[in-house]
Parts: sequence; structure tokens; C-alpha cells
Amino acid sequence: MSDRIVCEVRDAAPVAVVRLSGPLDLGTMRTVHQALGDALATQPEALVVDLTDVAVRDRLALSVFAATARQAEEWPAVPVVLCAPPPVAARWLAESTTCRVVPVSADCAEATRIAGAATPFRVRARFEPVAEACRRARELVGDACSRWNLPDAAGPAALVLSELVGNVVRHAGTPMQVTVTLRRPYLHLAVVDGSGAPAQPTEANLRAEGGRGLMLVRELAQRWGSVPAGQGKAVWAMLPAT
Repeated sequence: MSDRIVCEVRDAAPVAVVRLSGPLDLGTMRTVHQALGDALATQPEALVVDLTDVAVRDRLALSVFAATARQAEEWPAVPVVLCAPPPVAARWLAESTTCRVVPVSADCAEATRIAGAATPFRVRARFEPVAEACRRARELVGDACSRWNLPDAAGPAALVLSELVGNVVRHAGTPMQVTVTLRRPYLHLAVVDGSGAPAQPTEANLRAEGGRGLMLVRELAQRWGSVPAGQGKAVWAMLPAT
């Protein structure tokens, strides 16, 4: 068997299906992690990983799926399901901690149905990099929290999302996609822009009028981060869904 693993992305909208073929070991898991990350960057509603043609050579390499699931939980806040592992891989998965993080299905069609049924509540909008975008972001998350009966989350979420959008307006200057997702126990906020520069908080001058946006996000959010997304980046934040 070739030492190269092949990662084929199949669009089964709204679920992304990635079929792996070849050996999975410590040498090829980086390729798998990159391919799964690229699939998540398209922001599907769920991700299914087809293991039918995978030969797992090292059980430690299975940790790539747990890492992907944890990444997907943060952004784009979607479920990940593994399907059709060969017998040895199925046994190793059952003995590992991976199954505590990622569900495993024997049938890929069933896995796609499970993943599709597990998709969270979500609203999306596209904004231009103008000052009005901050107001529209507050309205978007306010409407979502009202619809999902999250009165305590509405205020902090509106402030956090407004700061994420404002960061794009001030620094990236590109059109953006804004997403609000309810996947309990968290409310997930994300803004994807066209700039590859990572978002980083700076220690602002206390006398300055601005520059504190991401510091405020860091203080209000349970977790937050910045990850590459296509040619740009996604900046996300998670708040308790209450």
C-alpha cells in the first residue's frame, strides 16, 4: 500500500463528507488534519469522515479525529461523525478516548443522517465593512436570542458580536460572514473575513478612545479564538446559552 493518504471531499449538502483512503499513521495524520480543517472552513452543517478504505497503522493517529471534533465544536460549531471503520480501527476507536468525543457509525448513509439531524440552530448574514455593520450585528444576535429564549445571553452576545464585527471594519476592511449558532450549552458567535492576519488583543492605552475590542471579547466570552478560514480567517467566541 502507498504511504500516501488520499482525502476526498464529497458534498452531501448540508453535510460535508470526507472519504479517506490509505494508511493512517503519525506521518499522515497531519495531512488528514489539514483536509478536515479545510472541509470545516466551508462551514458545513456537519462533517462525516468515511473510514471505509483506511488502514490504521498507529492507534495514536486516531487522535486526529478528536482534535478535529474539538476544533469543530469551537468553530464552525458543527458535529463530527466517523463512519465505517475497518474492524481493527473500530476496536481501537472503542478502546480510545476518541469515541467519547466523536460518535462512530457502522454505516455512512446512517452517519450522514445522524449528522444532519444533529445540526444546531443557526442564523447567518453577510455584512459590508461599514460602521452600520455593528448595529446590524447587535440586531441579528438580539433577534436570535429572543427566538431561542436566551434572555441572559442577549446583552453580552450583542456586545461581543459587535466587537468582532467592529474589528473587521477597523482592521480587515473586507466583506464578512456573520454566524450565530445555538449548540447547547453554548451560544457560538463567529465572523469570517477576507484577511489572513490573525486577530490578537492588544494592551490598549487607557486614555485611547479605541483598541479594547478583543480585550472585551476575551473578558466576556467563555472561550474565543482566531483560525484560518479559506483565504481569510474566522474569529469566534462562545458564551453560555442562558
